[in-house]
This record gives sequence, C-alpha cells and structure tokens, in this order.
Amino acid sequence: MSQKLHDNERIKIESNFLRGKLVEGLNDNTTGSFTPDDVQLVKFHGLYQQDHRDYRAERKKQKLEPLYSFLLRARLPGGIVTPHQWLEIDRIASELTDAGSIRITTRQTFQYHGIFKRNLKSVFQELKFKADIDSIFTAGDVNRNTICTSNPEQSELHTEIYELSKKLSEHFLPKSKAYAEIWLDGEKVLETEDEPIYGKTLLPRKFKIAVALPPYNDVDIHANDLNFIAIIVDNKITGYNVVVGAGLGMTHGDKTTFPRLGDDFGFITADKVMAIAEAVVTTQRDLGGRVSRAHARTKYTIETHGVEKFKNEVEKRSGVIFAAPGSYEFTERGDRIGWVKGIDDKWHLTVFIENGRILDFIGKPLKSGLVKIAKVHQGTFRMTANQNLVIASVPESDKENIEALARECGLIDDSTTDQRKYSMACVSLPTCPLAMAEAERYLPGLTDDVEALLTKHGIAKDKIILRVTGCPNGCARAMLAEIGLVGKAPGRYNLYLGGNTNGTRLPKMYKENIDEVTIITTLDQLIGRWASEREQGECFGDFSIRAGIIAEVIIASRDFHDQ
Repeated sequence: MSQKLHDNERIKIESNFLRGKLVEGLNDNTTGSFTPDDVQLVKFHGLYQQDHRDYRAERKKQKLEPLYSFLLRARLPGGIVTPHQWLEIDRIASELTDAGSIRITTRQTFQYHGIFKRNLKSVFQELKFKADIDSIFTAGDVNRNTICTSNPEQSELHTEIYELSKKLSEHFLPKSKAYAEIWLDGEKVLETEDEPIYGKTLLPRKFKIAVALPPYNDVDIHANDLNFIAIIVDNKITGYNVVVGAGLGMTHGDKTTFPRLGDDFGFITADKVMAIAEAVVTTQRDLGGRVSRAHARTKYTIETHGVEKFKNEVEKRSGVIFAAPGSYEFTERGDRIGWVKGIDDKWHLTVFIENGRILDFIGKPLKSGLVKIAKVHQGTFRMTANQNLVIASVPESDKENIEALARECGLIDDSTTDQRKYSMACVSLPTCPLAMAEAERYLPGLTDDVEALLTKHGIAKDKIILRVTGCPNGCARAMLAEIGLVGKAPGRYNLYLGGNTNGTRLPKMYKENIDEVTIITTLDQLIGRWASEREQGECFGDFSIRAGIIAEVIIASRDFHDQ
C-alpha cells in the first residue's frame, strides 16, 4: 500500500499554480495572517509569515492574536545591485518595514523583516517598479537564490560565473503568472498554465545551487544540492566539476536525518551546464521523497537510490556523460575584508557586517552610511554568502572618498578581529518560528568570550571558524564550522567540533544540550590545548581530530583534486 503524501503536496496541487486564496487573504483586515494553506504558498512568492516571539505571552494574556509580520527575501542571483537599486532597497526598508533594517543573508541576497500584511503589496510593487527586483522562488519547494563566489580580484572570471548564476536562476523561474497577478496587479491568466520543469507539485523540498570559483569556497559548496566548481586552466574556465547532494539540515533526535557532503559526479564543459542542471532538478523532482518533509532533500534521494543510479539518470536525461573530475584546490573560505585591486585596475572594498544586519547602531550608523556611499559610488555593490558587502569597481580617483565615508559610519573598523570576521549566525529569535535558542543576538557576546580565550592563551591573532544556528536547519552553516553551535532549547546548544578551514569536512557532536557557561568552560580547555599542543599552522578543527578530541569525522572524498 502506498504511503500518504505529505499535506504540502495537496496544498501545491490545489493552489492553482501557487495562487491559492492569497488575494482574499490580503483583503481580510480582521487578521494579520493568512490561512494555514496560504502560509505555505506565500513562501513560493518569497515570504515567510512570522510573529514576534518576545511578545507572544503578553499578547496571549491580552487575548490578542500574535504580532504577525512577514520576512521577504529578494531574488538576486550572484548578489549584485547598482547604487540606484541600493538607495531604493534602503528607502523601502525605512518606509515599509517595522524593523527598518536590511539583512544580508547566507544566500547572497537581502531580506526585510517586520513587514505587516497591509504593506506587503506596496513592498512588492516598490521593489519591482523602482528597483527592478523581485522575490519569486526565493523560498518554497523550488530552486532558490543562486549564489556564486564574490571574489573581487579575478574580475573577468567573476563576470563569467555571475552571468552563469543569473542564467541558472532565470531558467528555473516559474511559468505561472501568479506572482504578477497577486502582487503587481498583472492581468489574470485565462488559459491553462503549465510548469514544464516543475510540474503541478514542484519539487519535493527546497533546492539550492551554487557556483564556486577556486581557490575560494566562500559559497560553501557542501551546503547546496547542486554545485558547479569552475575548473581554471591558464586563467580561463574550461568547464565545471558537478557536485550533487550536499546539505546541512537535520532534526534533533532523528538519526535518519543528517548533514551530508556532496558527491563529485565529474567534469562537464561550460556549454553543458544548463542541460545538467535541468537533469539534476528533474531527477530530484521525480525520485525525491514526498511523504516525509524531513527526508525530501536531494541528499536523501541520493542516499535512498544510490549515487550511481542518480548520476546515471542525470546522464540519461541530459545526454551528457561526465568526464573525470578536473583539478582544483580550495584554500580560502571567508571574505577578504578590506581593499583589493582587481585585474581591471578598479578597487574593491569588502566591508564586514556582523550578522549581515544593516541598521544604524549607536556609534555605527551603517545604514545611513551606505546611503551616503551609494549616492557617490560609480560601481556596484556585491553581497556575499558570508553576510558581508563588497563596494566594487571603485576608480582610483574615488578610493579615498569611499574609504572616508566607510570609516565615518563604522563599515571600516580597524579594531575588528579576524575571529569576529569568521563568525556567523542565523536570525533565529525573536522572529524565526523554528528557533529553539538565540543565534544572532547571542553571537556578538559569544565572539567576545572566544576572543578573550584566544588572548588568555596567547594566540589573540588566531581565528576559529565559529557559527551558531538557533535550530538544526542549518541556515548559518554551523555544520561546516570548526566550532558549530546548534540550538537545542533556550540557552542550550549542541557543540560540534572538527570542521576545517576550507569547508570540506563535517564536524561531529562533542557535547549535547549544554548551557552557555559550559560552552565557554569547554572552549577554554580546548583552546588552551590547541595553543600549547598544535603543530605549525594547524587549525583548530584539524587539531581537534589529531589530538583525539573528535574522531570519525566525515570529509569530502575529493578534498583536493589532482588528476
């Protein structure tokens, strides 16, 4: 007897190509929310319904519904915007969101928080008609925002992979006109619609694509369903290695869910990328699980059917046979904070933004400072997959002025340590409905504590890749960190150790369900051992394995390709 499909499959089938009753919901002024079915559907339009959890108890006491609002995530393949677009992005945040902030995400785009339902349509229309930006398919069971290396030095190669990321994003957009109808007052479609790639039920779960440009792994390829790693010969991209089936999410207490590194299927030439991408997506569409949402990602499809079956199916559908993997090496992972001169003789300034949160803080007016820069900047802005921002293509004549403005608002702060630059957290509380513990609000103080430990043990200039997520879904990619904290309950986390600096090894749980005091006392002991016992140049993650603190970690089968 066949198993019953998850209810999300019914919602998609009955939605009339993602329309549902969203129009009726928008016009219902008696509530700040949508119906349960439509709460799922708005994700496909780039929205998440949330409520402010700090106010839940008090509002319930007053017999009020939760303080509902929405998160909107923009579609920006490759993360590039013009100064004009930035000014509009900033204005919309100020005028139409309760939070007033802009948050750069680990998907190399930005999102707004605190949009009340009454303002939703205005946000969609202002973004599209004033900034030419949409949020189609940035959430839901589809291909989400496509990301690529934001390396500012190899300008010509970056342009090539950026254009590829745009093509991939556009190729997997919906044919349905529901988005334009509902949010942009587009004409209603009367004829029968069709989704030739996705079908009526779309994908079993979310799908993520990344394009990496070695030696940089700033996109963390082992966090994505499908990855294209550029193979460079004589400073030209000859093609791509295709890595499939990576993902970091899991469920506490369910050992059938787990983070997974991707499998390198092999090399393809650049002209075969779109065919392979579509074949991988449709294979996942047809073979992926639709009974349990927890087991519906591409990684579980490969685990269920086997690597060879999945790979053979991709080759069959695409008509492309994978060649032996090309040679590459990942040596860097974070963003190069500061000025770098590109091969185009333009300057690129990467600024560190803690947690990606752009707001005017006391002593650091980041948001208004970026507005001042956007008004004079002649190049572009590039968001990174590490929540930072590149002020790109600055002419030599403008470099001094841009630097002065960046320093004035705190975008350049010489006191920022490498440890802080290599630390990252998801949003978590108070808005994320899945959050079990703090992350964004916890990270700054945690980083202070880790910096103090490094100083205590005489290694203040060293760094450890540190990441915190409020739940096990993996938005801040803690399961690729040297020290990863995964929220378990308020003030309690699972502590993972053993990742590496280039993002090709999963860490392993070291302690479970520990409080913040125990985290620091544990790290104090471990960092002390690292400082005194490490070998020359040995990173914390490598030391934790060699010293026997962590064993049996999983590393990518091809950490370094050398054919």
